[in-house]
Amino acid sequence: MAFRRRRAARDEHRILRKDRRGADPVKVGLVVLVACALIVYFGFSKSWPLSHPFRFQAVFPSANSIRLASPVRIAGVNVGKVVAIDGQEGTGNAVVTMEIQDAGLPIHKDARLKIRPRIFLEGNFFVDLHPGTPEAATISDGDRIPVGQTATPVQLDEVLTALQRDTRKDLQVLLVELGDSLERPPTAAQDAAQPAFNRGLSAAESLNRSLAHGEDALRGTAIVNKALQGVERSDLTALVRGLAKTGTALESRERDLGELVDNLGTTVAAIASQQAAVRSSVRELGPTVRNAHASLGSLNASLPNVRAFALELIPGVRQTQPTIDALTPWIEQARALVSKGELGGIVDDLRPTTKSLAATTAAGTPLLREGDLLGRCFRDVLLPVGDVKLDDGPFSTGKENYKELWYAMVGLAGEAQGFDGNGQFLRFQTGGGQYKVKLTGGNVDLGQPLFGNSVGRPLGTKPAWPGVDAKPAFKPAAPCYKQPLPDFAGTPTGPSDAGG
Repeated sequence: MAFRRRRAARDEHRILRKDRRGADPVKVGLVVLVACALIVYFGFSKSWPLSHPFRFQAVFPSANSIRLASPVRIAGVNVGKVVAIDGQEGTGNAVVTMEIQDAGLPIHKDARLKIRPRIFLEGNFFVDLHPGTPEAATISDGDRIPVGQTATPVQLDEVLTALQRDTRKDLQVLLVELGDSLERPPTAAQDAAQPAFNRGLSAAESLNRSLAHGEDALRGTAIVNKALQGVERSDLTALVRGLAKTGTALESRERDLGELVDNLGTTVAAIASQQAAVRSSVRELGPTVRNAHASLGSLNASLPNVRAFALELIPGVRQTQPTIDALTPWIEQARALVSKGELGGIVDDLRPTTKSLAATTAAGTPLLREGDLLGRCFRDVLLPVGDVKLDDGPFSTGKENYKELWYAMVGLAGEAQGFDGNGQFLRFQTGGGQYKVKLTGGNVDLGQPLFGNSVGRPLGTKPAWPGVDAKPAFKPAAPCYKQPLPDFAGTPTGPSDAGG
């Protein structure tokens, strides 16, 4: 029984194993192999197989022991590596292919590359990349930088090969003599030919002083070099093309060029014979350059205004020709108008009249002077006096005295008019009242006093009679406008006495 039970359990176990389902061992093995292959590939290549990194080439004079996978750096930062090194056909140059990461882009067409040592005094090398200026165009994938924009370091063996024993000895002598010439004090004869600020200094001290002007000189040199590159990209090409044409033309005129060189030699000899004058001229170049710099600075500052003026002037210049075309018919008519038969004859007829008119104008000049004096008299004396308001006490009207004059004229006209149809006559009330009035002649002899009665108390006379001798002085030789104005405030205004 036990045997049968074990056999039955074994058969049941076999049935269960046949019914079980799982992964196919072959597929599992293939997946494992692919995974191992990918791990090995990424472990050695360290790049994505479907990616296409940016590549470009550069031609170097020599590979200079550069190796595959050597780094490419910008300002000391790794941005790529060397992936291929080949020779350039027909030359001894080396073509280096490099891969650049996105961090190292863009690279411009004026980029410069140099192979540098990573360790002082020989060692591994890397490619030092200067990506160029932003103004230049960028290179594309697969482009090549020419050999004129690349450089290689000078190796120590090249220096030792060039400096053989005789060369090294000559170099030592040269350095000793150069140092002695720089440090040797100048003689009295040498100082006599130098400017005052440079006397007593050695060559080295003079060079040190000249370095103070190096910053401005280098800045000016950089500006000049920048300007020599031209404004457009084709300016330098056009310059080279023009120089080529000039050289070709000079080659065709070889005889004339020889004569030019002979004349240049004669000119140089003449200049050499005037060394003292040339030395003085060169000595004055410094102040001249400084003054020219200030003048050119002022000129440069005025150029924007001149340019703006020129731009504003362009429309007027464009209208010059239409204006001339429009004026031409008028000029032709004006020429006919001023001809002998027209205005020319009239001018001849009017010439005697013009002379008479000139004489009349000359004779009228004194009259104008008198009229000027009269106008000044009215402006400075008569009109200001007429505008004065006289303070007559109880008789004051508060009006200007020129108005009071016309008021008196109106009163006289009313006094002289007829009162009825019998004609014009004047009536006076001769007496009455309790107030006695005595009238004397003052400075005028009346023969005897006059007496009368008045209904009201007399307030006085205004203005009081000043007498004959009180008249202002008459000065016919003095201009009217220079006379002082009358002092109205000083005139007596109180009532007169019985004899006034």
